[in-house]
Amino acid sequence: MGIFSRKKRGSTGGGSSARKAQAETLAHLREFVATRDGIEAYIEPATQVTQTTMVLVADTGEWTRRKIPDPATARKVAKELKVPAFDVNLSGYPSRMRAWDAAQRKK
Repeated sequence: MGIFSRKKRGSTGGGSSARKAQAETLAHLREFVATRDGIEAYIEPATQVTQTTMVLVADTGEWTRRKIPDPATARKVAKELKVPAFDVNLSGYPSRMRAWDAAQRKK
């Protein structure tokens, strides 16, 4: 059973396209972790507009965000990636993330 294999109630399934998207998400997150230092994961709860997401933030402040089925799965992904995970509602975002964004806007 894979990390994303949990079926949602009422789900029509997604077949191979859903599995492909999940594999691409995991590949992207693994690549981000492998090519940057000091990664931390921040789990963002679902809203009425978006599903649960996970933001990976490097020690430079560079970040990436991807959809994750639910907070439990996000914690499992973080554990697999060997990075600490935080609930963004409790911890907020790291200041280095805002500094990186501001530096990117100046470019």
